[in-house]
Amino acid sequence: MFDLERYRADLLRLHDHICPRQVLGLRMGELAGAYFGMALPQADKRLFVFVETDGCFADGVMIAAGCSLGHRTMRLQDFGKIAATFVDTKTAPGRGVRIWPHPLARRRAAAYATGAQSRWHAQLAAYQVMPAEELLCIQPVELALSMQDIISRPGVRAVCAACGEEIINEREVSREGSVLCRACAGEGRYYRAVNEAYGAAVPVAVADLLAYP
Repeated sequence: MFDLERYRADLLRLHDHICPRQVLGLRMGELAGAYFGMALPQADKRLFVFVETDGCFADGVMIAAGCSLGHRTMRLQDFGKIAATFVDTKTAPGRGVRIWPHPLARRRAAAYATGAQSRWHAQLAAYQVMPAEELLCIQPVELALSMQDIISRPGVRAVCAACGEEIINEREVSREGSVLCRACAGEGRYYRAVNEAYGAAVPVAVADLLAYP
């Protein structure tokens, strides 16, 4: 049976309150543990999870499963969905199980918390007691990504021939015989330096930047 008290202290270290989406993340983590027959939260790096949105939901998954960005056992695939795919990297690294809320979960919550003061409070209470089959959907999946490529190898480093920055975890790419980081290779660069000219960023000294009015 799900017990929110098991996780309360960890949740409140990250948030000033507990919400329905955190509970969904916790319930998904527990269901994944039951599916794989694993005791969670894990103390090693056997379980890997892809979360499909950030925010409080992802924290719930992290706390229940023991997966995190810091331990390189969690990755954000930002689809804007309250969903997660869990992978047992030891037994079947190319396969996983995807879990998401049942489309009727919110409607069903009302029947489990009839005296709640709002739909939000009904969901918070109901998601703790609803049977997993009424709350969640679960589906085995095959990964379109290589877990070996994601996990990489420790100690592997390269230097980008364009920007000179170090690249770890084998994320470099080769272009016409040159080793480049993905930003310099044009693969989804998410920033442009304000002093950038002709495609090359000019570094700014920290002291100069802090002194800028």
